[in-house]
Amino acid sequence: MQITDSIVNETLENLRRRGFGAYYCATAEEAKELALSLIPSGSAVAWGGSVTAEQIGLTAALKNRADITRIDRDLASSPEEKRELMRKALLADAYVAGVNGISRDGWLVNIDGTGNRVAAITFGPENVILVAGVNKIENGVREAMSRARNTAAPLNVKRLGLPNPCSKAGKCMDCTAQTTICSHFVEHRFCKPAGRIKVILVGESLGY
Repeated sequence: MQITDSIVNETLENLRRRGFGAYYCATAEEAKELALSLIPSGSAVAWGGSVTAEQIGLTAALKNRADITRIDRDLASSPEEKRELMRKALLADAYVAGVNGISRDGWLVNIDGTGNRVAAITFGPENVILVAGVNKIENGVREAMSRARNTAAPLNVKRLGLPNPCSKAGKCMDCTAQTTICSHFVEHRFCKPAGRIKVILVGESLGY
């Protein structure tokens, strides 16, 4: 689907109608600066795996920011410590992640392997900041879910070097592999309290 200014504006309007904070930035650099400005000094901050956040330099900026407390699961020395840090992320002041799919009428779609990311987005941190390129926008929720399953998931499986069948097929094979990253499918229809989840749309093609 060709993403026009009209479609972007429609999506932003519908996100706001559903209680989400919705912002538009023309460039990745603007999006990074906006995201950082939405995180107050003194916050405890965690983040989920997000190619988009890495691409715009947001993850690196968070790791280098001196006025926040970081809950960084990548610093864990064992699987047990990593799981504990992911649990602590639910109590963070702010949480940063990406979005797998967005519908024009304002729904968000995310797929998760262990559930830590969608759990934090859905309930936990009082300040959730999601960054997404406009390439994530689809006509409807069904199309957004299809995008998440058949575009984002296979590419993330390849990125992570997992043996799941979608990495070869290039689409979801509905596998039950122990290494599946598609355990939890969450559709975010409405944001309560209003403004808790903030979506930054970037006028570039970013992430998967």
